[in-house]
Amino acid sequence: MTSIKKVGILGSGIMGSGLAEVVARAGLDVVVRSRTQAGADAVLAKVGSGLARQVAKERMTEEEREAILGRVSVTDHLGQLADCDLVIESVVEDLEVKRALFAELEQIVKPEGILATNTSTLPVVELAMMTQRPSQVCGIHFFNPAPAMSLVEIIRPLTASDETINAAASFVEACGKNAVHVEDRAGFIVNALLFPYLNNAVRMLQNGTASMDDIDAAMIGGCNFPMGPFALLDLVGLDTSVSILDALYAEFSDANYAAVPLLRRMVAAGHLGRKTKQGFRTY
Repeated sequence: MTSIKKVGILGSGIMGSGLAEVVARAGLDVVVRSRTQAGADAVLAKVGSGLARQVAKERMTEEEREAILGRVSVTDHLGQLADCDLVIESVVEDLEVKRALFAELEQIVKPEGILATNTSTLPVVELAMMTQRPSQVCGIHFFNPAPAMSLVEIIRPLTASDETINAAASFVEACGKNAVHVEDRAGFIVNALLFPYLNNAVRMLQNGTASMDDIDAAMIGGCNFPMGPFALLDLVGLDTSVSILDALYAEFSDANYAAVPLLRRMVAAGHLGRKTKQGFRTY
């Protein structure tokens, strides 16, 4: 397996642009694929504006910004990922969408390339088995926002080789992140622990135990968390949160993972959090 020098990113959302910045700042070439050229161009604009803020804060020079941007290219054509050493999928959290995408990647990416998913909770082995290279498929789960968050979960499905996992760990280290290793179980480490807490905060609000503001204030002041559960739910996205809870419940059948009715009704109303300007709070 070749060393990782060129990385492909699938997905043009906040995570896609964040991953592109992280990889380019590590000195690696990165190509981001979006379904549309407009989406691809938007990724480049997001990376550029993020780096410009770093220049304004005197955390990097204009020359460094230009060098980093020079390592980022964008496309709307999946074939442009053919010569990547590593491809990280970061599209919608829908298993069937991801399965179909991995089947396509199998036909396009060079045989020695590693295929990885940035899924936060879905079974990696199901994606691996859509390919003829299941030993070269793993999870590399960055957290949002990727440039700021230091942790990455490396997920090992039953099919992954030691070589693949070691290559993923080396890549994460090259990106300046801290890796933790976890077996391929729904939610991995962070979300398996985090989402029962978030779900129970919504249940507490629904039952009238305390107000939303007081619950958030209690967890900030009492547990020294950087933000309360409702602020975090709005940041993650309420639709994403329900999807994660559903995946956790499907695997473990634990009542703590059953999304409370209030959360589902907010998603049905289109109140998804910061991305729609309306969630538990208005933005």
